[in-house]
Amino acid sequence: MATETLTISVPHLGGSVVGYKFGAPYNPDLPTLVMVNSFSTSVDLYRPQFEDAELMKTANLLALELYGHGQTRATYEQFTYWDTAIANLQALEALGIDEAFVLGTSQGGWIAVRMAMLAPNMIKGIIPLGTSMDNESERSRNLGCWNGIEFCTPSIEQLSEPVGDDWVVPTEFVDAVLGAGLGENVTEEERAFWHATHQQNYAGDEGRKRLLISTINLRDRDGLHARLDSVLCPVLWLQGTADAVYSVANAEEEIEMFTNSADAQLRIIEDGQHFLSASDPEVVNSAAVEFIRRWA
Repeated sequence: MATETLTISVPHLGGSVVGYKFGAPYNPDLPTLVMVNSFSTSVDLYRPQFEDAELMKTANLLALELYGHGQTRATYEQFTYWDTAIANLQALEALGIDEAFVLGTSQGGWIAVRMAMLAPNMIKGIIPLGTSMDNESERSRNLGCWNGIEFCTPSIEQLSEPVGDDWVVPTEFVDAVLGAGLGENVTEEERAFWHATHQQNYAGDEGRKRLLISTINLRDRDGLHARLDSVLCPVLWLQGTADAVYSVANAEEEIEMFTNSADAQLRIIEDGQHFLSASDPEVVNSAAVEFIRRWA
């Protein structure tokens, strides 16, 4: 059973706290798998991983929340994905963990890559899930990826005005995220869980501001193509065929850009959704076990 969500202090962005959750009390004899969540979710995205006995036996499972997500907070109001990558590395240092694997869903995938770029001696391997290494480009749309500009811009406009203390993120916003991430077959129980979780995490004007910057980051992020040759560790990219956001064709092009990786492989998951760790946890968990045991 997973431990409760805690926070740990790091120096980045004027001083921050990073929300984190271990699957079990830390065991220094096991490798560590850091898990980075998708847009607007939290450590709770990884409930299926925390419940997997074989994965828990293989590694310490440590979910870390990005800036703008869950319980992570910074002194400064502005932040980018690079800031989260730095804060995650500082969180590992503060927790006394000197090396780790990183698994990331959607935006968590490009956090994993950034962490590998910034700390090649610390990151032993990365597992990006349902992701892209590009910005929101015409190239990616031509390869069948979504139009993130059209998806994000209306929300950015709506979130740009101050709100009162009684504000919570609209359920329509959450439903749009779940639709993109998990498709049409979201159970009512899962939908209710994420409605409640989002409205707890994004309440009042402070919650609005965090969600606004998170949405701006998603739409306006920098692409990583020219930097991918700096990733030296092994890469296992899992991409679902039913992913409504990023396409298999995009993944097939981008896995070839990890030219200096010790090993870069793409694995296609039939009928896998965008939030692959939640839609196909058995496949993801067994692949993670295999990857960690190979490269630990």
